[in-house]
Amino acid sequence: MKLISNNIFFLLLIIFTFSFTKVEAQSRTKVNFGFDWEFKREEKNISNWEKITIPHTAKIEPLVVNNQFQGTSWYQKKFKVPNSKDKKVSLYFEGVMQEADVWINDQKVANHKGGYLPFSVDITPFLNSQKENVIKVKVNNEDNPEILPGKPLKGLDFNYYGGIYRNVYLVTTNKLYVTNANQANKVAGGGVFVNFNSITKTSASGTIQVDLKNEFAVSKKFILNFTLKDKQGNKTVFKSGQLSLNPNEGRAFVQNISLPNPKLWSISSPNLYNLEIQVHVNNKLIDIYSERIGVRKSEIKEDGYYLNDEKLYIAGTNEHQEYPYLGYAISDEAQYRDAVKIKNAGFDLVRMSHYPHAEAFLNACDELGLLVMNSLTGWQFFGNETFQKNAIQDIRDMARRDRNHPSIIFWEASLNETEMSEKFMKQATKALKEELPFEHYYSASWLDNANYDLFIPARQHAKAPDYWTKYKNGNRKVFIAEYGDWEYYAQNAGFNQTAFSNLKEFERSSRQLRGDGEKRLLQQAYNYQESANSNKKGEQTIGDANWLMFDYNRGYSDDLESSGISDIFRIPKFAYYFYQSQRSANVILDSKLASGPMVHIANYWTSTSPLDVTVYSNCDEVALYLNDVLVGKQKPTVNQNSDELNHPPFIFKIDKFMTGTLRAEGFIKGQKVVSSIVKTPEKATRVELSYDVSSKAINPNNPDMVFVYAKITDANGTIIPDANNEVTFTLSEGNGEFIGENPVKGEAGIATIILKTSNLKIPIKITASSKQLQSGALKISK
Repeated sequence: MKLISNNIFFLLLIIFTFSFTKVEAQSRTKVNFGFDWEFKREEKNISNWEKITIPHTAKIEPLVVNNQFQGTSWYQKKFKVPNSKDKKVSLYFEGVMQEADVWINDQKVANHKGGYLPFSVDITPFLNSQKENVIKVKVNNEDNPEILPGKPLKGLDFNYYGGIYRNVYLVTTNKLYVTNANQANKVAGGGVFVNFNSITKTSASGTIQVDLKNEFAVSKKFILNFTLKDKQGNKTVFKSGQLSLNPNEGRAFVQNISLPNPKLWSISSPNLYNLEIQVHVNNKLIDIYSERIGVRKSEIKEDGYYLNDEKLYIAGTNEHQEYPYLGYAISDEAQYRDAVKIKNAGFDLVRMSHYPHAEAFLNACDELGLLVMNSLTGWQFFGNETFQKNAIQDIRDMARRDRNHPSIIFWEASLNETEMSEKFMKQATKALKEELPFEHYYSASWLDNANYDLFIPARQHAKAPDYWTKYKNGNRKVFIAEYGDWEYYAQNAGFNQTAFSNLKEFERSSRQLRGDGEKRLLQQAYNYQESANSNKKGEQTIGDANWLMFDYNRGYSDDLESSGISDIFRIPKFAYYFYQSQRSANVILDSKLASGPMVHIANYWTSTSPLDVTVYSNCDEVALYLNDVLVGKQKPTVNQNSDELNHPPFIFKIDKFMTGTLRAEGFIKGQKVVSSIVKTPEKATRVELSYDVSSKAINPNNPDMVFVYAKITDANGTIIPDANNEVTFTLSEGNGEFIGENPVKGEAGIATIILKTSNLKIPIKITASSKQLQSGALKISK
């Protein structure tokens, strides 16, 4: 009898577990909707549908984009939605550039204007249940003065690329469900909004606001469970009392929460909690909503900026989200890799230039400890009433999408470098404050205007030699949002960037390609050093962001904007290591990131190299050796252009060039902690292949893209810094394709191509060959 009872018990347990799992599986699904699409452009020579996968760019462009495609494209897909009866089905588009019309089964269901923010479409009423459905999306990226950024592409300082270039998801929920914040279109509402209004090292308290809607024909009673789980698996659970919604009613419910001994999110320890909200009806789980959040205290005080009650001078950079050739259409993994590169370069903040970036990029910033200045789309254009109305809506949509990211500390609710009306600025900040009605959500503008909390000028908006160091307006602190480029390019010539093409003085400009040689790359690095040092002399300045991280394309120019501290292929220039050296050696980040002591010799050590050797390091002392003979051991070189830096460079003077090896050793408190070498390059003999994943492996299932580098080296593996050999890439095995020129000429000893993968079930084999050089080979597998 006992055996029978046990068997019945386990049978009931299995049935219950299966039933619960089944209910949970049906409660909410979010499926990647990017596969099996067809695409065509409305061009005379494009008539056939092409099979594609989303994210997708309307046209693969050349490395330097002169005549970017602008026009209409079409996307279509056949799909089924099984078990859609009594469910709510939506499509979530993360980003379509820039106007989208959506049809389901030949019925138009949506129009959305704006390329940088998401929109959601309820397709439930238009579906053929259990039958095949067809979606068609018409996409247009032509100039439109009423859609942000508004300015015609030919006069714009960046490019926007057509297509459904960010992810699309098919979301299925019960008819009682947690809403989508952007779709709900409620002020400070919709979806989930988490706010901690009291934070110390020993406790944190606040609220979780969750918006639900009941689309059943009858009232529904339910209970909400809230679970916060840290990365160690520790859980804190909150449970509501019984709640109810009438038929077709939507309403927000607020749960008070408290966390003892919270694991705070910071730039060095970006602790995250997974928030899970469960909706239970009659003890059945009918919806689950989850996202990652962080607990952190962000404050601007009288004497500066504080994160978790610790004063911080914010070291930041700017980033445009484009990739060479592909434009904006890159994978979530590629977004993560760019964030890793920014963190590894020594920065703790990234400004979204000049538009909201992808959700995957912001998620990476949360995970890596990168502060964010979120930015409204705009650059030197103030449009008509419709444009302004769209801008205000974009501010609301940006806030609703991004309000739970712990990384975001400033909100640029202004149009960059644009003379806005007082009325518009009041509306912009009012909209932001309405959407984020709590303390310490700071608005920012490039204009020093009373409507905004923070003044974020570019350095060139002031004049040499003081720039912003003598700013005395006590109403707002200053965060210098751009520096190091324009003031060296056209000597404060103003905003007319197209009229000064002949003013590129090589000894002054920060716009230097990686192949422009040591002297010019050192000048770029020195420009950044000088301006970064100057910025810190301003009493009201709480931080800065250099211009910029990666080289990029501009609508108005026939060359790359090359003031990046890494080139467009993400290969560092000397300036990259200057910034990396400014992070303290005592800061130890996650093992997947670069941190701790560092030393880098900014010299190729050839017969034409500077004999004043610059070494970047965060150590107390550096010793430099030439062919194992000590050149000198010294402290950093401190002068009027380095006296405010955390770690000034080390400058060593060598009498004459000798072929061989430079070795730099870094010392902290008398102990050697790090070293680096540079060898005189010999004759080019071979090609070495590598690829970059920057702490994020290639996605084995979904499309991904990585940079493949062919390094032209001598027999010792030293890159030949002036090599420009033509390299041919060959894919001999596996599922993948090359994006970019092929063959391609090397720049400063490295030829680069993009490998786009579809899956890694079969290993990918690549070879790279160049005349009179030994070929390189590479195998990539999951």
